[in-house]
Amino acid sequence: MSEPAHPLSNPPVPFAVLGAPRAASPLVFDSPHSWRHWPAAGWPTLATPAQLDTSWDAWVDEIWAEALDGRAPLLAARFHRAYIDANRARDDIDPEMLAGPWTVPLAPSATSRRGMGLIRRTVLPDVPMYGAPLPPHEVRGRLERCYDPYHERLAQLVRSAHAAHGFSVFVDCHSMKSVGNAMNEDNGAARPDLVLGDLEGRTSDPRLFGWVAQALREAGYSVGLNHPYPGQELIRRHGRPAHGRHGLQIEIRRSLYMDEARCEKHAGFGSLVADLGRFVQRLSAALAGELGASLARRPSPPTPEE
Repeated sequence: MSEPAHPLSNPPVPFAVLGAPRAASPLVFDSPHSWRHWPAAGWPTLATPAQLDTSWDAWVDEIWAEALDGRAPLLAARFHRAYIDANRARDDIDPEMLAGPWTVPLAPSATSRRGMGLIRRTVLPDVPMYGAPLPPHEVRGRLERCYDPYHERLAQLVRSAHAAHGFSVFVDCHSMKSVGNAMNEDNGAARPDLVLGDLEGRTSDPRLFGWVAQALREAGYSVGLNHPYPGQELIRRHGRPAHGRHGLQIEIRRSLYMDEARCEKHAGFGSLVADLGRFVQRLSAALAGELGASLARRPSPPTPEE
């Protein structure tokens, strides 16, 4: 039997804002990797739907939208992370992916060298995404259509939260395989239930980071800190604790809520959503009280990057 066609979609905008549209809370959430569909007009990929699903943060936007229940906005990408990755720097491009010269210097990261940069080189270890390098105009088009508008909208949400409350807490939401593979730093290692990252203390006040870790542990989850996922571009941009802007990344182990082999939800999905809903309630209350008062700083002007 032949492989089924890739799920195709051309949404009118590259993101959706779910939940509270205004700055009702200092909290802003996003889910940059939870869109399952390859663009209908996208450059053809060699990857099968099942292979693409291994890089999909399955239902993470749904999980957090339900948990938030309108308490804070959730920005959800409407482009596949293997098409272009919003959680990578704009210059994190593997030169081998380009069929011609790029107009500005590139800065491929270690993640990019493992095949998971701004534009994916491999979908699984030793499994290529494309049959040949991409024309530079194709990559520029993805930046202009998807990446830049997503980052601009997220910056607006964070600015609004910061202006309304004197500080902001940005939570970047992801899921992870239960065991790392050869494209990860922890190849073959079993992972905890959740991994909390703040770029090793650079994007969040330690009081906030410690509070979140403790609250998640009290909810019954094992929590890893900054390994194997310390966070990347999104919290780097929006986590500036000295300016009252805090950024955290939360990774959820997929086996908590889904059958990873069959890519189907299981009974743990509802329990996880309920637990995260209670966590959001507790966090919202803490930010309205002493924890929030300790995080607030005098508003600072946005940087050119924002």
